[in-house]
Amino acid sequence: MTGKTGIVHRPQINLSRSTPGRMWLVNCCALLVIIQSALTDKGTSLVLACAALFSAVSIDLLVHVKSRNFSLKDGSTIATALIFTLLMPNRIHPLVVVFGVAFALLVIKYSFGGLGANWMNPAAGAWLFVILSWPLLFREAFQDMPLFIINDALESSITDAQGAPMDILKLAGITGTARDASVTSTLNSVFFRLFGTKLPDGYFDLFIQRGNGIIADRGLLALLAGSIILTASRISRVWIPAIYLGVYAVLVRIFGALPFGGSLGDGDVLFGLLTGGVIAAAFILLADPATGPKSSIGAVFASILAGCFTFIFRYQALLSYGAFFAVVFLNVFIPLIKSLESRYLYESRRKF
Repeated sequence: MTGKTGIVHRPQINLSRSTPGRMWLVNCCALLVIIQSALTDKGTSLVLACAALFSAVSIDLLVHVKSRNFSLKDGSTIATALIFTLLMPNRIHPLVVVFGVAFALLVIKYSFGGLGANWMNPAAGAWLFVILSWPLLFREAFQDMPLFIINDALESSITDAQGAPMDILKLAGITGTARDASVTSTLNSVFFRLFGTKLPDGYFDLFIQRGNGIIADRGLLALLAGSIILTASRISRVWIPAIYLGVYAVLVRIFGALPFGGSLGDGDVLFGLLTGGVIAAAFILLADPATGPKSSIGAVFASILAGCFTFIFRYQALLSYGAFFAVVFLNVFIPLIKSLESRYLYESRRKF
């Protein structure tokens, strides 16, 4: 009689590119976003990126000086530094970025075994660390940012009957640029009039921001282009950001106008998607295969949760960058999801 044997299939994700190939492509796309932001803030964004890279390279050399097994070649250390830079406001002090990268690498990444072994996204975890450690610095850096102006207006009981965040900005005294008015007028006369609709002023300015903001939002045009490149290159499971954005957009459409004084079903989906770091969260943070579920079922469940968490944090808790809080909060549940995957999906029944 043959003895019973347990066969365990290890969970794997098959991607079209190797880890170094994926990491360096992400690095190139992140660098494009930083460059766009730097073009409109006198190079401040580029200074922050240099501080992050200096910190990352120094730490990697110190950690691996004895083994000489440096991880710079695979691009993951550089990716952590550049992605973390995207999450930072362009006015933050460079030393905060240095400490954030150190926390991401030493506490979150290397202490758990390095690339692929960490249980949460290093950049997102470091973002939470620095924003909780230096709240006054962040509050100062966030001054005059559109999302914070809207929150301050809501605290002052300034609302809009249509529940439109862009109209609340106008009520608070913030108007669009002449460039935005010109482009919007052209689009309305050439394109949107064919559909009997009209694009309000202010949205074009979201793609090329000149005021204060996180670098991912200030370089939104480059970020969208980079997201297209990453999707076309199939370096991750592309349906993860699609599900996340879809769930989040539906919730914004149905309930998104209520916090601003509007009615059910009048939420501004375009504003919700193009602000608050949502695109960066979707295509860079959530799509990271190292810190997500391995199975398709688990990834779908996690993407739905992330979309719900993002809406709750941003529209119910009124946290301007609720998308990043959502990623961190979701990462807390990833070990549990992976455990359930291993138990019910990857451990085959014992055979005789």
